[in-house]
Amino acid sequence: MHQIQGQRPAGTAAGLRAGLEAVMAEVGALFQERDTEIQMIVTGLLAGQHTLLLGPPGTGKSAIVRELTGRLTDATYWEILLHKFIAPSAIFGPVDLAALTARGEHRQVLDGHATRAHVAFLDEIFKCSAAALNSMLAFLNERIYHPESGGAPIGCPLVSAVCASNELAEDETTAALYDRLLIRMEVDYLSEPDSFDALLRSAVTTGPPAARTTVALADVQHAVAALVPAVALPGEVIVAVRDLRADLRGREITSSDRRWKQAVRLLQGAAWLAGRDQVAVDDLAVLAHVLWDSPAHRGTVDRVVRGYLSPDDRDLADLADEVDRIAAELDKLVAAGDDGKLMDWAVGQNTKLAGAAKRLFSIRDAAARAGRTLGPYQRAADRAQHVYTRLLSEALGVDADKIPSLEGRAGGRR
Repeated sequence: MHQIQGQRPAGTAAGLRAGLEAVMAEVGALFQERDTEIQMIVTGLLAGQHTLLLGPPGTGKSAIVRELTGRLTDATYWEILLHKFIAPSAIFGPVDLAALTARGEHRQVLDGHATRAHVAFLDEIFKCSAAALNSMLAFLNERIYHPESGGAPIGCPLVSAVCASNELAEDETTAALYDRLLIRMEVDYLSEPDSFDALLRSAVTTGPPAARTTVALADVQHAVAALVPAVALPGEVIVAVRDLRADLRGREITSSDRRWKQAVRLLQGAAWLAGRDQVAVDDLAVLAHVLWDSPAHRGTVDRVVRGYLSPDDRDLADLADEVDRIAAELDKLVAAGDDGKLMDWAVGQNTKLAGAAKRLFSIRDAAARAGRTLGPYQRAADRAQHVYTRLLSEALGVDADKIPSLEGRAGGRR
């Protein structure tokens, strides 16, 4: 457990929003293929909700959390690796032996434990022991801890926790913990060759430290307590959420009433981060990471949610899928080693990718005119440029230094 300290930013809502955008961009540059996870952890922080990172060991789950939370100045960060036999005192504080032996007082040492944390990382969350389970539920859901000696519950300053696990909850005992984690993200190993190359280079790269933006805990707490809850929820969004619930129930995918209510705050957090004072239907995109229980349902939830987005945001999601499809097919053909087939395929995909990019830049420019935050649109554009460069260099033999920008080809801004 440690105190994160640093220089306090200006303190305005706009300053905090800009700071968080910079933090997400900087951390995203350090961790390849993790932009969505990073954005959802930050959105969860603003909503005062918790995030689950589900995936195999070695995918950078803990490293991402440490890097992100390390940008929150004046906050107390705490982490723990849970196991089936962990004692509650290891999480919430041991008995103060000095007070017990000297004065016969039964009290706990709370400093340095979960009870004092503003942000927390709980690794192997579903291995929490039965003895600690009820205390953990109260800590996550109500931000309180009931001391072992009895008496009034102790309030905990926890803003948000990120939990990690290699596997889902296996029994009803830990299912209650699973339901407390509003945001659920599957994290897998890197899929793109260039991302893997960047990972290898990061192990040996030396040079001046990268830019490191920070935001102040007090500013984040103010956003969580006042700014985000003040974001309006229009009637059209309520209707869309109601219809979305009915659509998912028709597919036998259900969520608790508590989960739907908590999801509203996440929608408000997404809208606030995008610079708006009311939730838009497009903000429903974050619910793709909220409304599934089994990973087998994740694709269905994503498709259903996508159907509720604005035409531009639906197109953005579809274009991102198209770019990913081209990248995956490129990987297969390169691995097969058939240069003739690869070149013939690439000629057609070159035109498709350019067309997709033209639409993508149009969507981004419309978002800019509407005053929306451009992070998601620019990340999609950068991804398309990355795949375009690979397509021309690996399949068509074009010198990477001579490949034009997709934006220039599409007739957009240079």
